Amino acid sequence: MTTSPRPARAALAFVAVSICLDALAQSTSFPILPRLAQHLLDGDAAAASRWVGWLEVGWALPQFLAAPFLGMLSDRLGRRPVIVASLLGVGAELILNALAPDVWWLLAGRMLCGFTCGAQAASMAYVADVTPPEGRTRAYAWTGAALWSGVIAGPAAGGLLTLLDLRAPFWASAAVALAAGVYGLLVLPESLPADRRTPMRWLAANPAGAIRFAFGTPSLAPLSLALLLSWLAFQGKDNMLVLYTTYRYGWSALAFGAFIAFVAGGSLMMQTLLSARIAARTGDRAAVLGGLAFEAAGMALMGLAPTGALFVVANIPTVIGAAARPSLQAMMSRAVTADQQGRLQGAIGAIAGFTSFTAPVAFTQAFAWSIAARGAAWSGITIFAGACLTCVALGLVGLARPGPTSDGEDTLISNL
Repeated sequence: MTTSPRPARAALAFVAVSICLDALAQSTSFPILPRLAQHLLDGDAAAASRWVGWLEVGWALPQFLAAPFLGMLSDRLGRRPVIVASLLGVGAELILNALAPDVWWLLAGRMLCGFTCGAQAASMAYVADVTPPEGRTRAYAWTGAALWSGVIAGPAAGGLLTLLDLRAPFWASAAVALAAGVYGLLVLPESLPADRRTPMRWLAANPAGAIRFAFGTPSLAPLSLALLLSWLAFQGKDNMLVLYTTYRYGWSALAFGAFIAFVAGGSLMMQTLLSARIAARTGDRAAVLGGLAFEAAGMALMGLAPTGALFVVANIPTVIGAAARPSLQAMMSRAVTADQQGRLQGAIGAIAGFTSFTAPVAFTQAFAWSIAARGAAWSGITIFAGACLTCVALGLVGLARPGPTSDGEDTLISNL
């Protein structure tokens, strides 16, 4: 697709803003969700804890099931309808939460959000449509930065809005999501021309089809497996951070909040200032290998850190390793053809959904075993396991073989 620079930049700016608003809308309300669940359960903290887990599964499982369908749907109908529908779906979920008379309404809202949560997959395919292969690392870095911006701003905004009312964050977030959807409906141009759209393959528009595509395409398989393992490592680390830092270092909520702000701010800086520059200087493959090496080293040090201060310092390599994310996305987008970009992003969404509901269960059980059977010295076992998974992912990227670029030319992934 040939797109003049100015319209392409304007479209990319909207995509970045839509991702930021989507993340802002969800992150503003999500920290309040456990409190609202407890309120609806008459203050029963134990029951609320159990429901919070089901609310997470209620989002992750539908997202896992729907992502391949939505990705392929964007290859058939175009990116714009999927992006707009997803934003409107997030808005509808938040309205359900704001009106919820009981926790079953909350669960229904989370399921609706999971089924319609295709904006990010369609947005990443949009980026591939309007950006030349050599410019995708920078574009993915900026969309990643937009996501982090929403994640950073959302919880603070939600906390302030609760001063007005417990349900106020949901109403405000719904307004943001719906406004973004209407703006996209009126302003966002379509990026996928009619002659490049593909018919729906209904038998492939499901998680099984997505897995066959991701792991059965020779040029894509090692990158997909590396992505799966790196996300499992990420989940194994992040899902345990609150429990781990409270148990191992006795951190307060304030200390943990300051730590998260430090990590998120560093990741945002890496995405906006350094990721694309590193890839331009070293190449995407070297940037991924170096980033994964930093992440593995950082997680190993985190799992072994005896004090909270050393734990914070150990996070610095993992922040630097964030440079791997945009480059890995760019490599994957260039490992498939132009008419497979939506299908690819749907497969990536399915991988993400799979890790988001399997890893928390597995790693929390491992953490519980470690502290019950071995004590504090072994409590970092899940984070250390993440370092091992990341090392395997690093080796898989090194095994990547030639594949077609999205503009139809054959090229070596190792030279990208």
